[in-house]
Amino acid sequence: MKKALKIIGNVLVWILLIFALLITIVVFSSDRNGGVANLFGFMPMTVETGSMEPTFYEDDLIIVKEVDDIYSLKEGDVITFWTIIDGQRVKNTHRIVKVNELENTRTFVTRGDNNTADDTDTAKAGDIIGKWTETRIPGFGKVMRFLQTRTGFFICIILPMAIFFLYELYRFIATLIEIRKPRLTETDEEEIKRRAIEEYLASQKAKEGEQPAAEAPKAEEAPAAEADPVTEAPAPEATAAPAENTDAGEGKTE
Repeated sequence: MKKALKIIGNVLVWILLIFALLITIVVFSSDRNGGVANLFGFMPMTVETGSMEPTFYEDDLIIVKEVDDIYSLKEGDVITFWTIIDGQRVKNTHRIVKVNELENTRTFVTRGDNNTADDTDTAKAGDIIGKWTETRIPGFGKVMRFLQTRTGFFICIILPMAIFFLYELYRFIATLIEIRKPRLTETDEEEIKRRAIEEYLASQKAKEGEQPAAEAPKAEEAPAAEADPVTEAPAPEATAAPAENTDAGEGKTE
């Protein structure tokens, strides 16, 4: 059970590490490409407004793919493109409602699904960033927006990665120390077992020797108690002998 939990934990750690690396690539690549992160031709985009509801909503994360052939785009496709809004060049993601063919070039009339009017400027071929892959992650745009800040990047990416590498360094050093420790051979293990058995047997013999020694005084007291009547029995005979000698002496003088 412990081994299975350890394996699951390692897998989760590696998944988080890979995710952190991907986010790092997204953040750095977006900084270099004018705010557009590119991962092998796929670009995560955070929806900034509700102009495309109910197709997707504000703060959703959508995935846009690079367009290799501009002529593959058609009416009904949702595209992300550069446009000018309030004097600023920004990214916009709207649906193509009309395709214009002008002198071997194409322009696209776009409109948000939640809007009633077409966009003022048409999207030119050079403005196209990519086509929506119909993949969206609800609400994850907030997370991406936070990760692209310095505070979010440090807390969610730098700090976990630093802890992970420190933990792996600790495990590496612990493994080296374990390898350098002398390992017991089978002979050493047998010798340790033999000594343990001898010590155990010696302790058992010592306990058995202490028990008779404690009972010895009781055995010596029994003969002493039996000898008392024997020493007292001859006492009357010793007093009677002198009385007989006296009587005999008195007979001779008469």
